[in-house]
Amino acid sequence: MDYAEHEKTYSGFIAFSKLGVVTVLNFMLCLLVFGFGGAWASVIGTVGVLASLLACAIGLFMGQNGWRPAAIVLVVFGLLTVLSVS
Repeated sequence: MDYAEHEKTYSGFIAFSKLGVVTVLNFMLCLLVFGFGGAWASVIGTVGVLASLLACAIGLFMGQNGWRPAAIVLVVFGLLTVLSVS
């Protein structure tokens, strides 16, 4: 068994899993805005979906720290969600 290659594959899997979890949380926030938002819900939700996709695409090329752009979008969009839904 090639242990170095195994470690590299496992590290990539963990990085991709982190990015996937944060991106799914972003999409859940977008669905929340679409469902419970006010008049600007469709605009804010669409911007959130596009920002999530862009952050995910950037994160795929960053390697181990690829979850960070998606996490930034999650925090910013989470604050917008609180303002939009409340």
